[in-house]
Amino acid sequence: MSIFGPVVDVRPLFPREREALLGLLRALSPADWGRATVCPGWDVHDVVSHVLNDYLRRLSGARDGHRGAVFADDETLPAYLARTNDEFVRAGRQLSPRVLIELLEHLGPQLDVVWAAYDVEGPGGLNVSWAATDLDSPGWLDVGREYTEFWVHQQQVRDAVSLPGATEPELMAPVLDVFARALPFTLRAHDRPEGTTAELEVHGPAGGRWCAVWQAGRWRMAGPGGDGEPAARVSMDQDTFWRLATRGVDVEQARTRAAASGDPELTAAMTTLLAVVA
Repeated sequence: MSIFGPVVDVRPLFPREREALLGLLRALSPADWGRATVCPGWDVHDVVSHVLNDYLRRLSGARDGHRGAVFADDETLPAYLARTNDEFVRAGRQLSPRVLIELLEHLGPQLDVVWAAYDVEGPGGLNVSWAATDLDSPGWLDVGREYTEFWVHQQQVRDAVSLPGATEPELMAPVLDVFARALPFTLRAHDRPEGTTAELEVHGPAGGRWCAVWQAGRWRMAGPGGDGEPAARVSMDQDTFWRLATRGVDVEQARTRAAASGDPELTAAMTTLLAVVA
């Protein structure tokens, strides 16, 4: 098993997540599209436009081999993404909500075909930098990251318009599972004796338990519970965990909602887990 743990194959879930998103968008009033979201400077219309950008970007790259926008001189990945995302969202403000919905309806099934043909056990098309920067990501983690992106943006829209949904375990549990694969990278600065384990427990219908183990000079995902008593344990509810991982709540807010025991350096690191590029 790789350092990233067992395969999480989310490919069958894309149509279901999109169906929930489209149902939500069709129910929005004109005023709802202008409501502010947790994304700084973006309203609901902007977040939906950003999701459309994600559809177009992956179709263009994974299906058509199109390179896309290039990095500016000395531009970091977070700066590149912030710039190119902002460029598209600004242009997307010219599109009506109806056009956005119709484009998502049209392009979504085409993207499903791309995912269905993806070799989830081969190398990913794009690396997942929040899981490792020195190893190539497997295909399943690349695809899983895209699913979490779509699901999280749907939740951001739902929060903005106070219409909860899409949190049934079938849709939400894989998001938490993929986010938990950031655990080894989160702990990377803390060397420990061979076999040291750190456990993350997420409470709720979509939750679970994940362990990272220090083995052969690095942290890696281990089986649930690991071997023996963990050196550090952190637990929190499922809503807090996904919001922490995407910075919908900050680290200090998450710590007030979490329970921690054991090695204080490890527990402090675990509560900084980040599963987005920022």
